[in-house]
Amino acid sequence: MYFSDRAFKTGAVGLLISLFLYFIILLVCGAATVGLQRFTAILFSEKILFAIKLSIFTATVSTILSMLVAVPASFALSRFQFRGKGIIDMLLDVPIILSPIAIGAMLLIFFNTNAGKTVEKFTIPFVFEVPGIILAQFTVVCALAVRLLKSTFDSIDTRYEKVSRTLGLSSSASFFKVVVPLAKNGLIASAILTWARAIGEFGATVTLAGAMPMKTETLPVAIYLSFANADIERAMAVVFILVAMALSVLLLIRKLTAEKIS
Repeated sequence: MYFSDRAFKTGAVGLLISLFLYFIILLVCGAATVGLQRFTAILFSEKILFAIKLSIFTATVSTILSMLVAVPASFALSRFQFRGKGIIDMLLDVPIILSPIAIGAMLLIFFNTNAGKTVEKFTIPFVFEVPGIILAQFTVVCALAVRLLKSTFDSIDTRYEKVSRTLGLSSSASFFKVVVPLAKNGLIASAILTWARAIGEFGATVTLAGAMPMKTETLPVAIYLSFANADIERAMAVVFILVAMALSVLLLIRKLTAEKIS
């Protein structure tokens, strides 16, 4: 049994509008719990400003580290053939689908082993420290960055590289002079999405770095602490800060996508 064109279009658009209204209702209900004056007071409070600065700092550092690893790793998956490639490609999806709390638990257990204690002894402390936030975010988002960048490199025709090689460029020169310029928008979009995922990371962060106010308090941790203290207004204010960041990221992605199409 099939529907008429009008019924099919009406049903599909109706479901889309219903989904849109569902999220709008959630936002309105959240906004109703905190007034503008109270929101402003919370936004400029010492703890929230600390959480914003810490979140931006850790997300930026973890994104830079992820991109440094993900760019060559994703290019290798996209272009090269080697033994074990299929297994590696499959295992890279595990951090994406695995619960962040599970990832944080594995990191915490590792640093409780002799090997982990040795790493902390000769480097820097990670458990219940800011570097632990960066490590947790990196572990969660790096695989996502690899997957996004692999799709970007897969979309670039290999003929451009082959032509550059016939003109005397080495593999590395071809990568930097040909592939990177062609993948510029994809690289930027992947970095933005990776950063957005990092700044919203909670499970692995709270497991490895803890939830200590004014020390390891990122924005998601601030929401958790606010609910734990029954401060609903503060929690919703932080939620709207994250919503504003998410909308900014989406606008940047849309702009990059539009530039790529044009």
